[in-house]
Order: sequence, then structure tokens, then C-alpha cells
Amino acid sequence: MSTTANPGVDGAEPPSALTLPALADGTEFVGEFKNSGYREQPQLVCLPNRQLVRLPPLLFLVAKSLHDHRHLAGTDVESALDLVAADVSEKAGARLTGEQVVYLVDRKLAPLGVTTYSDGTSPPLVKADPFLALRFKLAVFPESVTWFIGGVFGWLFRPLVLIFTVAAIVLSEVWLLGTRSLVDALQHVIYNPESILLIMALGIASCAFHEVGHATACRYGGVRPGVMGCGIYLVWPAFYTDITESYRLGRGGRLRADLAGVYFNGIFIVALTLVYLRTGYEPLLVAVLYVNIEIIQQLLPTLRFDGYYIMSDLVGVPDLFKYIGPILRRTVLRRPADERLQDLKRWPQLFVTLWVLTVIPVLVFQIGLITIQVPSLVSKDWGMMRRLWDAAMTGADPLHLITSGMQILLLALPLVGLALIFFQTARQLVRLAVRYVQGPAPAPLTDA
Repeated sequence: MSTTANPGVDGAEPPSALTLPALADGTEFVGEFKNSGYREQPQLVCLPNRQLVRLPPLLFLVAKSLHDHRHLAGTDVESALDLVAADVSEKAGARLTGEQVVYLVDRKLAPLGVTTYSDGTSPPLVKADPFLALRFKLAVFPESVTWFIGGVFGWLFRPLVLIFTVAAIVLSEVWLLGTRSLVDALQHVIYNPESILLIMALGIASCAFHEVGHATACRYGGVRPGVMGCGIYLVWPAFYTDITESYRLGRGGRLRADLAGVYFNGIFIVALTLVYLRTGYEPLLVAVLYVNIEIIQQLLPTLRFDGYYIMSDLVGVPDLFKYIGPILRRTVLRRPADERLQDLKRWPQLFVTLWVLTVIPVLVFQIGLITIQVPSLVSKDWGMMRRLWDAAMTGADPLHLITSGMQILLLALPLVGLALIFFQTARQLVRLAVRYVQGPAPAPLTDA
């Protein structure tokens, strides 16, 4: 076996010494990706930054064997690599040499951040940049707090409690749709805009309780939820809970974690309905309507809301957006399917294709509609903001001043969001055009 790695050019640098590659510090084996949509059952590895890497069986066996033979570090490297190769060959049912282990490490595992290079160099910090992902994340509660919170509300997932609670949610929704009090409640809010502050506060509380549901579902399933925090999605502030560990569960456990947020929103609606029946305070009905809008938004499958992750876990494919390019190239440009599509089983491939061909026209229609309405929207929002500002400056009521300020902020955010959406869309189109010119790219192994 050759005893060099990363040789120098024209003798300018001496060849680096060969070492026994090791698992990157903080990397953890998650195990089999259960109920996946891939032809080969992949294995998952969690990097130190909690990003998941999907590995084919052979690469996973190489990484696992290197970790199992880490005690051989410092001994004869070639002999240690031969032992690793023999171990992998026995488990994989295919002949592998020490040189091939080095090749797989330097060309596949180390660039993904899973292991060190064969010359002892540390792997790069791998950070995924998913399309339409949450940005500027700030952790607020550590794992210990989310674990505690999950234990407090875990009883809500017990079968009998779950059935009773879902029945209460359905009754509350039926009552809301059937009552005429909602019209009166909306009129009350229009004539008393100060109550908007209460509705917004309850909406924020509902969003936070939504994230508690995700954390609780993880703990109920037997895995540890990650941090809870906030970030920016497109332009709107948003809460999040790290439920990466849910990938240790089967399809049922992952779906429970996906649906738990909406389930807790329903519980919030029941609580608001009971308080209204007790007090008769009409803005609470508008708050219930607001939470229902949150639920509808979360169930949309077009953006990275809960509905998107529900579909992703149903089909067993972690990132649906990365298949937009391959599917459009195959269906629109009539190119052969690349490796990413061929890796999928037949029905998940059909499912993802239908999702892409449905989502793309919807997104194009939405963007086109927004584009047409942009001049009118900017004009109306600017006029409304000026009127609110003038009213706030002339009004002496501090509560009215705060309300006007919040309304101005809510009117300004969509305008900033439109600019960001157009920028991200244009950037993605440029990337797709570049990839089209360059040809199909090799299949990535990361699904974070």
C-alpha cells in the first residue's frame, strides 16, 4: 500500500504521512433511517453541529469500523487499515483493501465532515444551506429545559387523553364555525383596536405552545429534543424546536412529532373557548380565529412548515426541495434521471415528482400574483403607514401609540419580505441555470 496522502506538486512539498482516520470529534452514529424512501437502506450520522448526514451502507460500515478500531491509532497504519478493510469486507460481503478504505475516507467521508483525512487533517465544517430554510437562529432554551418541558406535558399523548382532547378540539371548532358571535367579535376589535395587542400576545403564546408540542412528542417517543429558540423565516419572526433526534424513530414517531405542534394549537383553542364561555370577552373569539389561521399555515406543504415535514416523513425522503432540479430536468427537459432520483424507490419517486410538479406552479402563480400587485401593495401600505404615524403623533394615549407602532411594523415587514423572496428566487434560478449548463451534479449525501 502507498504510505502517502495528498502528495505535493512537483516536489514542492513532501508527501504527508499516512495516519489511521478517526471519527470527527463530536460526531455520533444515529443508526438506520427507518421507513426511508431509498432503495438502499441508509444509515444516519449526526455531526457536531447537529446536522444529519445520510450514508450508504458501505460508507457507514467504513466509518463504524474506523471508530471500532480507534485503539489501533499509533500502531502500524497499514496493518490497522488492513484490519479495518477486512472487517468491512466481512460485514459488507464485498472485498475491500486498505487503499480503498483510504480512498473512501479522503473522497467521501472526510469531505462530509464525518472523519478526519488519512493524513490526519481535520475535516471541514460542513454546513448545509437548504432552500427556504429558517435563518438567523437564536437558541433560547437549552436541551435540559426542553427535556423538562416535554416531561411536564407528556401525559397529553396518552391514548385516552389524546382521544378526549381531539374530541374537545373538534367540538370547539364546530362551535366556532356555527356561532354568529364571531362577527360581533370582529366588529368589537375594529372599533377597539387596542384589543389587537391582546390578540397578538395570545397568537405569540400559541406559537410558543406549538413548539412545546414538538418537544413533548420527541420525549414521549423516547428521544431527546434539542434546543428551542427563534429565528427569521423569509421575513417573519418564528419559533423553532430542534427535533433532529426524531430521525431515530420510525415513521409513526416522526409523524407524531410533526403533528404535535398543530395538536397543541388545538389544545390552545380549547382553552380560549372555555375562557370565552366563562367571561364572554369577544376578542378571545378573534384570537381563536387567529390560531386557526396559524394551523392552516402550518399545514401548507409548499414551504418548510409542518405540512412539508409531514409529507417528507410520509414518503421517507428528508429534503424534498433538492429534487426540484432533477425532476424538472427529467420531466421538462427530457433528460435521463440522475443518481438522486435513481436512489429512490418507485413510489417515493412518483410521490416526490407529483409534489414538485404541483408545488412549482403554485409558487410561480403566487410569485406572479404578488408581482402584479406589488405597486398597489406598496402604495396602499405606505399610505396606511403615514396615516398611522400621523395618528400616533397626534394621539396622547400611550396604548394607542404602541398599537399604531405595531401596525406600522406589520405593514412594513411584508414589503421587506417581498424583496427577500424576489432575491432568493432570482438566486435559485441562477443556480439552476448554472447547473443546467454544467450538467448533472453528483448526488449529495447530506440531508440536513
